Amino acid sequence: MFTTFRGGQSGSWQVVSQAAVRGVGLLRTPSLSIVESPSIALPILPSQTAWRLAGVASHVRYAERAEKAQLVAVEPRLGRPEATRAALIPIKKNAAWWELTQEERRRIFEDKSHHIAGSLKYLPAIARQLYHCRDLGEPFDFLTWFEYDPANAALFEELVAMLRATEEWSFVEREVDVRLERERLEAG
Repeated sequence: MFTTFRGGQSGSWQVVSQAAVRGVGLLRTPSLSIVESPSIALPILPSQTAWRLAGVASHVRYAERAEKAQLVAVEPRLGRPEATRAALIPIKKNAAWWELTQEERRRIFEDKSHHIAGSLKYLPAIARQLYHCRDLGEPFDFLTWFEYDPANAALFEELVAMLRATEEWSFVEREVDVRLERERLEAG
């Protein structure tokens, strides 16, 4: 299942801020829509879509069984009614990262950067999903999607700061940070 994020004139998420953290940014848009489909969804009205990013939610990578079990035990689901804030953070890593073996990337990802262990304390307050897009011809390697209650905004900022301070993030050559909000969904 592909997930396509479309920045444009309409969508259920309103863009609050948008910044290039590293490298080239994205065209500014007022809204974001999300489409899940069996193929990469193309814009319905290209003139109303400034950009389209697509990815696939895949199996957890670089995690050992015990780490995966810890994540699964505390992961909240996306779409919770109280989670009216979100962030879409597309990331592209440099060639040096992809030249490493999987074992070398794992050592940087977890043994040195503590990506999983450090992130566990932010769950279940912050829901997240990683979409892989490196092999799809997309401009980014990953699309990271986070949802959280406004009461957890400071906690989210702490999580992002912690991740950006790791050795793993020294391999990022392009990163865009799009912050969003939507009206509270009715539970049901």
